[in-house]
Amino acid sequence: MYVDGVFSGGGVKGFAFIGACEVLERRGIRFKRVAGTSAGAILAAFLAAGYTSQEIFQELNTLDLKDMLDEPRFQSPISILKWIPIYWRLGLYKGDALEGWVKDRLKKKGIFTFSDLSPGKLRLIASDLTNGRLVVLPDDLRNYHIHPQTFSVAKAVRMSCSLPFFFEPVRIKTKKGKAIIVDGGVLSNFPMWLFDQSQVKLKRPVIGIKLSANEKDQEPRKIENALKLFEALFVTMKDAHDARYISGMNKKNIIFIPTEGIMASEFSLTEEKKEALLQLGREQAEKFLKGWS
Repeated sequence: MYVDGVFSGGGVKGFAFIGACEVLERRGIRFKRVAGTSAGAILAAFLAAGYTSQEIFQELNTLDLKDMLDEPRFQSPISILKWIPIYWRLGLYKGDALEGWVKDRLKKKGIFTFSDLSPGKLRLIASDLTNGRLVVLPDDLRNYHIHPQTFSVAKAVRMSCSLPFFFEPVRIKTKKGKAIIVDGGVLSNFPMWLFDQSQVKLKRPVIGIKLSANEKDQEPRKIENALKLFEALFVTMKDAHDARYISGMNKKNIIFIPTEGIMASEFSLTEEKKEALLQLGREQAEKFLKGWS
């Protein structure tokens, strides 16, 4: 059975995706088209390239996540000065290592540019801060006078994963200068709307996998100080856009995986936590399939 799949952001918590996909594969469910943001962009790209859940696990499990934290161009023995690159380069880490790793993994499957994938097979979300707009890759590359089919899939994944202040943003030349592109989660962390049932007659079912609990199961946030306010502000900004599309009608098509106990940027993830995430993904997918038709 073929479905279209949507994967949310969530950083290193994306290990839970693998467990969920493993269960779907065992039930004979395959993805025809996929879309994702940030960590979900990596998973979507690998699935579009033809990787199985087991192959994705093998690639990720042999990776030292800290290798993705490539050294900034400016280094200093004084620890406080390590934050200087954020001011000038807009990110603590370059992001080249992440892009290179994704590129090498896709190369194994013969995927380099979007021309190596069937049209519409893969769509990723990024955020253009310069022009204040959401970017759907590769479709919206035409707005930057770039032919979508010639664009690197690995570069698109990096754009979707460029967490603000953590990784340097991707800069794209335009007629008016350079556009600063960052993590798609800033504007749409779960792009279920790409397969909006009210706009398009569906050719196949859509299954979304979201690395958070169902809204009705989430506790209200306690905002007691300025830091908590900033955190709540960012989370609301990130999720509010997508919440409009997670209606009572399509919630039944979403696998919610409550991963709130693990930080998205926990790059020192232990083997125990990896296994816990995998198992959580399996359990939630099994639970979902019992009531899905």
